[in-house]
Amino acid sequence: MRIALFEPEIAGNVGTVLRLGACFGVAVDLIEPMGFEWDDRRVRRAAMDYIDHVTIVRHADFEAFRETAGMRRLVLFTTKAAQSIYDFRFQADDILLFGKESAGVPPSVAEICGARLQIPIRAEVRSLNLATAASLALGEALRQTGGLPEG
Repeated sequence: MRIALFEPEIAGNVGTVLRLGACFGVAVDLIEPMGFEWDDRRVRRAAMDYIDHVTIVRHADFEAFRETAGMRRLVLFTTKAAQSIYDFRFQADDILLFGKESAGVPPSVAEICGARLQIPIRAEVRSLNLATAASLALGEALRQTGGLPEG
């Protein structure tokens, strides 16, 4: 399983997702352009020394990312989806895709994803923070597939 971030805009979110990947042994794909410089100190501040324990792959754009994804299923997390993550069957080799904080992914990206899922939240609020959503989604996907690390 992998986490992919499409054109992330907030360095702290990326750092937090890198730490998440390190803790659960999940690689993180960063699809550029990003909304900050890679050497932004906020990435390392959020990731701390965990950044040394995660596989990070940077891709010049979405097409470059797709070339490396092969036949793996892209599972998009979006507020525009109708299906809940809790009514979905994850596979151990899924790529969990999250869009940029301000706009998600363009329709052309959403259309090629094998599934589009939402994390159910109260109707009065708009969305979860990117790193929080990635944590919930990864936790559910690993729980279903038996991929949780032994502590």
